[in-house]
Amino acid sequence: MEVEVKLRLPDSATHQKVLSLFSSYHKKTHHQRNTFFDGAAGELSSRRAVLRLRFYENSENVKCMVCLKAKAVIIDGVSRVEEDEEELDPKIGYECVSNPRKLMEVDSRVLKRAREEFHVGEEGFIGLGGFKNVRNVFEWYGVELEVDETMYDFGTSYEIECESLEPEKVKAMVEAFLKDNGIDYSYSEVSKFATFRAGKLP
Repeated sequence: MEVEVKLRLPDSATHQKVLSLFSSYHKKTHHQRNTFFDGAAGELSSRRAVLRLRFYENSENVKCMVCLKAKAVIIDGVSRVEEDEEELDPKIGYECVSNPRKLMEVDSRVLKRAREEFHVGEEGFIGLGGFKNVRNVFEWYGVELEVDETMYDFGTSYEIECESLEPEKVKAMVEAFLKDNGIDYSYSEVSKFATFRAGKLP
């Protein structure tokens, strides 16, 4: 179970101000490309699950992670979702983006689980599309904060995320910092994937 604090920022100017406030704690920046898949007959989505390939395209040494997510719930800015992921050869990952049916053949624990647990039929997987995300990571008072700029075809959204076993404690810390610095924010109500599928910003 992945548990994350998710706070939405209203616009680019606020996002830039947050990056500036946290600049001395900056650890790294990820340029991510996310592509999503379902079974051709909706085998995953019908059970509130989705398969994702995430490419970290920071340099020539591209990294790819395959992830199975299920039963996501967001309440008061805290997200809980069942998640299982592993690293995948990026060359194979890109081939699967071009030809989603290849996901039926790839030797991968997560993909095998997706195929078998969700009874994906002979038609295999279909691509749903995806979006890009620039993630700035900060080490801040013992927690790892992620500040995202997510670029959809229909607009750009901004968000602060933090994975934690103590989400209410971390949320209170971040909220206090934002309020002290006059930063507008709100609790995220839907996931990035849900926003992508809705085709509009929340």
